[in-house]
Amino acid sequence: MTKQQILTTNAPAPGGAYSQALRVGDFVFTAGMGPWHPSSRQVVGDTIEEQTTQTLENIKAILNEAGLGMENVVKATVHLSDLSLFARFNEVYTRFFPDPKPVRTTVGSQLFGILVEIDVVAYDRKI
Repeated sequence: MTKQQILTTNAPAPGGAYSQALRVGDFVFTAGMGPWHPSSRQVVGDTIEEQTTQTLENIKAILNEAGLGMENVVKATVHLSDLSLFARFNEVYTRFFPDPKPVRTTVGSQLFGILVEIDVVAYDRKI
């Protein structure tokens, strides 16, 4: 199977040796995205609500570049700097995904200067 790189200026550019996303077969895998503004690379927001919104907007932009939407997401992995933020994070997260919601793993992680990081796997149903 071949790998196709997905890259958009509507989400933060990779800051290292990784791709924003890769399409492999019918799946798109995103890198971990945080709450960075696409052009300034500055953290957007001080609250978990603001940071979750920006993070998911970044993921949405990458999926859109791949011709997909949030409804195509089948798996999400979420890293929170503090698991006590979960309820507030979840309120925002829920608004971005139609039912049925994707499966999800949420863990507490040491994050550098941000409250949330998310990566997703999306399935291209247009086969």
